[in-house]
Amino acid sequence: MDPNLKQEILSIYAAAEREIAAAGPVCIASGRCCRFKEYGHTLFLSSLEAQVLLEGAPPYDPPASPDFCPFQKEKLCTARDQRPLGCRVYFCDPTYQETGNAISEKYIGRLKELADRHQLPWRYAPLHVFLNDSGERGK
Repeated sequence: MDPNLKQEILSIYAAAEREIAAAGPVCIASGRCCRFKEYGHTLFLSSLEAQVLLEGAPPYDPPASPDFCPFQKEKLCTARDQRPLGCRVYFCDPTYQETGNAISEKYIGRLKELADRHQLPWRYAPLHVFLNDSGERGK
């Protein structure tokens, strides 16, 4: 991935994290955010985010399942620095849901604008789709 493009993505993440911190959601480190099937949600990310994630994440056992994140180990994220926007924005805190959705939409829009500016195709899909498409990152 082009280093300048990666830096732009990381800058979008940093801006989102500042807004999230200002909102003050509570994380109890339950690991629920990474057990997708068990808690009834799906982690979507863009192809831009998938490139950042795959560039720095540890190996995982393919094929990736839609049921859980392969980077969660003992309730902790092993790909924390590279994690996509959806991971950064999602909190189980019920008082944060509406705010989290608004932040998510705002920064997904910024990622889309970035892709458009660089004339890159926009692909938005569940995590396991990108992991299984990549092949080379698995063990």
